[in-house]
Amino acid sequence: MVSYQDFSKIELRIAKIISAEDISGKDKLYKLSIEIGEEKPRILVAGLKPFYTKEQLQGKQIVVVANLDPKPLGGLISQGMLLAVKNKKEKFSLLTVEEEVAPGEKVE
Repeated sequence: MVSYQDFSKIELRIAKIISAEDISGKDKLYKLSIEIGEEKPRILVAGLKPFYTKEQLQGKQIVVVANLDPKPLGGLISQGMLLAVKNKKEKFSLLTVEEEVAPGEKVE
């Protein structure tokens, strides 16, 4: 179990995917450039290639864990983690918002 105090340390924010690029030699990974508020764009590495095209991802608003330590992944440094759910057909679906929200807004 995670205490409420520990959960309060997790920073969930809305991000907008600016671009998605292939990563050479990686058949499941994309390099995503995301916008989170006023800061410079971040890079996320995500295993979404089997489920989304680059065009489907561009412009999508997603929920990210914004305060994770950067982690090497696929030869790049991933600066956060997006949230997704796997359905019964083993397909991932991104957590998004119903209406447009400013990138960087905190999820409460």
